[in-house]
Amino acid sequence: MRHLIDPLDFTREEVDNLLDLADRILADPEAYQEVARHKKLATLFYEPSTRTRLSFEAAMLNLGGSVLGFSSANSSSASKGESVADTIRVVSHYADIAAMRHPKEGAPLRASRYSGIPVINAGDGGHQHPTQTLTDLLTIRRRTGRLENLTIGLCGDLKFGRTVHSLIKSLTRYSGIRFILISPEELRLPDYIVNDVLKAHNVPFEETRSLEDALPQLDILYMTRVQRERFFNEEDYVRLKNSYILTARKMELAPAHMAVLHPLPRVNEIELSVDDDPRAAYFEQAKNGVYVRMALIMTLLGLPDPKANQEV
Repeated sequence: MRHLIDPLDFTREEVDNLLDLADRILADPEAYQEVARHKKLATLFYEPSTRTRLSFEAAMLNLGGSVLGFSSANSSSASKGESVADTIRVVSHYADIAAMRHPKEGAPLRASRYSGIPVINAGDGGHQHPTQTLTDLLTIRRRTGRLENLTIGLCGDLKFGRTVHSLIKSLTRYSGIRFILISPEELRLPDYIVNDVLKAHNVPFEETRSLEDALPQLDILYMTRVQRERFFNEEDYVRLKNSYILTARKMELAPAHMAVLHPLPRVNEIELSVDDDPRAAYFEQAKNGVYVRMALIMTLLGLPDPKANQEV
């Protein structure tokens, strides 16, 4: 039995195979609509979510399975003081696989140690978000045709942004990757990511406060919102929330081939005018999340692929 807690839990080859499976599902979703028949997914969401929770549910339903679970800690026995370990012990008797989102870093890892079923980390605090990373990788690959030799700009909240941390860890396994880190000083990438991931793997990067200076160099721009829920001080949030706003005028500085990604939800960091730009890939990215999670559920449950030997 395997879990997905950290984006590096899968080897690069396994990630590439999973993305290939997601591509096959995208090409012919009807071929997969009975693959997980009689299987159940438990969604254990201790923190609010729209895209991640609904995409997991859509993924399981698209595979012919069913879904049970809760959408907030207040609607679970966590409100009575039940531990994550006890919850997953119980849920293991009700479902075949579980997706867990939790505000505390390490909670899904702890759950996996007591679980009788595969556990997927659907986001833990400001730490990791591996299924969003798989979604990002699929979107980048479908947009550019590759996951190597790319210059990627990460913009906004790089301190608390778990999507950014997970994406950096995964992309360092591909050759020719270069990062441009765009943030205010207060929200710069944590030193442990800089030292233990980027510098440790000799990945070239630069830090800047200027989105305009970075744009002409980019193959991918990954925008993030400044997350109000991660701040202890409302004044700091208000001061930083509008640090970067991507506009149609700024997009004129970017290459024609660049793609704009965003894990969503956005607040005001991407103007609505950018939505009509063919380089805007964030709603496509959200759609891709369903197919990635379908592929992941199949992989962790060991379900057969009806189109395994066919080219996409």
